[in-house]
Amino acid sequence: MQAFLNTAIQAARKAGDIAQINFDRIGSSDVRTKAYNEFVTHVDEQAEKAIIDLIRSRYPDHSILGEEHGMQDNDSEFLWIIDPIDGTTNYIHGFPVYCVSIALKIKDRLEVAVIYDPSRQELFTAIRGMGSQLDGRKIRVSKHATLQGSLLGTGFPFRDQKDWLELYLDIFTDFTKIVGAIRRPGSAALDLAYVASGRYDGFWEFGLKSWDVAAGVLLIQEAGGIVQNIIPDTDPVESGSLFCGNPKIFEGMQEIIHPYDKRLKAFA
Repeated sequence: MQAFLNTAIQAARKAGDIAQINFDRIGSSDVRTKAYNEFVTHVDEQAEKAIIDLIRSRYPDHSILGEEHGMQDNDSEFLWIIDPIDGTTNYIHGFPVYCVSIALKIKDRLEVAVIYDPSRQELFTAIRGMGSQLDGRKIRVSKHATLQGSLLGTGFPFRDQKDWLELYLDIFTDFTKIVGAIRRPGSAALDLAYVASGRYDGFWEFGLKSWDVAAGVLLIQEAGGIVQNIIPDTDPVESGSLFCGNPKIFEGMQEIIHPYDKRLKAFA
């Protein structure tokens, strides 16, 4: 597994360097709209190509799922899941909260994860069964004992998920009445890395994509946290709808979310 992790680290750093070099150089002519309020730049595409090229040079038979290039299915038990810039909207506005996210699934199980923050040069890594690290130092989820006073991360439904907004705001309101504070910086992968490293006590969001969450899910699990689907009877990585936290506050998060199960199932 170490060889796979090394490849993911090298690929993430390559993509991060491309993003960082071009940061603050993006103009309106460099931005295209993929869907409503969903943007892509030539930097996203260049960074993803750098990741794919490195993986292909070492593992030509592996499958790859990328945000910009879609699924390249080689009918392999190895699947790389990549997001070259998670937080593109932040990136094009010069707001330095974005990251590179790379995960490897083997036989449908997450085994390797890397999240790299080029702005802060922070590297989050995990191998199943070997824990999670930040810049080579072991990390664990927070020890905050209750939802009261906790710090949670989240993201608002957008793009084609406008129908979720009323439900989301109801859940948001219930959390707001109890927790210490809620943050919404705009990079779900980085939010999940912050749960793994104890900077956040928990996180929830609907309607993400697998490349947004795959690496972060393994990071949290290997750091001692709990991840669960927010929509009943779905897989959190496949659905992109999840909540997570340290074991001490997780039950409290369940108590907030589960009363909405019937409404949530409508979005499965």
